[in-house]
Amino acid sequence: MNPKLIKFLKIILPILLGVFLIWYFLKSATPAYRKELLHSITNADPLWIFCSLTLGIVSHLSRAYRWKFLLNPLGYTPKLYNNFMALMVGYLANLGIPRSGEVLRGITASTYEKVPFEKAFGTIVSERVIDLIMLIIITAIAGILQTEYLLGFLKEKNINPLLTLGIILALILIGFLGLQLLKKSSHTLIIKIRDFGMGLWEGMQSVFTMKQKWAFLFHTLLIWFLYILMFHVVKFAVPDLRDASIGVILVAFVVGSFSMSTTNGGIGILPFPIVVGAVFVFFGFEKSDGEAFGWILWGSQTAINIVIGALSFLFLPILNKTKKNIN
Repeated sequence: MNPKLIKFLKIILPILLGVFLIWYFLKSATPAYRKELLHSITNADPLWIFCSLTLGIVSHLSRAYRWKFLLNPLGYTPKLYNNFMALMVGYLANLGIPRSGEVLRGITASTYEKVPFEKAFGTIVSERVIDLIMLIIITAIAGILQTEYLLGFLKEKNINPLLTLGIILALILIGFLGLQLLKKSSHTLIIKIRDFGMGLWEGMQSVFTMKQKWAFLFHTLLIWFLYILMFHVVKFAVPDLRDASIGVILVAFVVGSFSMSTTNGGIGILPFPIVVGAVFVFFGFEKSDGEAFGWILWGSQTAINIVIGALSFLFLPILNKTKKNIN
């Protein structure tokens, strides 16, 4: 099969599958349920949606500012507006191809701030490692707060925690052995990959060499606090979810985060509105209210990311051309 066709299918099929699943879930629902869902969405309090959007934008600004702490030890002092627009262009790209936004963000930094791509991408990988650690911590907190519910669920589904842990450890071991083989190989392609990896590692090491470690930590905590708060305030937009505890919100947040990270911006085999809605149903809330929450949060954040991402794509060359002319 044509490689270009295979690449195209890898991009388009998850999107089509996500759209189909959303259509199927809505189509298979009863007219009464669809009416309830529409009622919950259209009667949502816009004030809280606006609050959620504002918190989301502030979190993006904080992430853009934090990126400077990783690039400074490498000898680069990027402009905040370039960092922010690179970030938003990346979010826009992720709606089409999962994780492509990180690559585009690195390319943008290379184009407009003259940061070598592998070093810029290395700092982005560092960010993702930190983000993963934060998500694991939040997942653990959510699990502790909802231990009774979650243990009951695992027992009901016959999921063996020890077997799951064993599989994870086996995958880590395989990855470690693979890295050892790469280090010893003298193949030309492997050497190029290894050199690229060294550039990534140099970018990742900036976490340990930065001078503003406490500022970096502050912005990391601020970003994730804003993420959770952005998620939490939406419950006030749906009246019947106002009693949802912080434990329920954290579980929904974790599930939603995994949906966003494994799909095209929340559209795919695990559609964000559906899986987040399922969490609320699991904890005893109405399905229509839970999915309304998911649709409101996902729809509003996706819309604002599209708008700001498109504007960033437009203004990046304009602002940097102006700056070049002034210089």
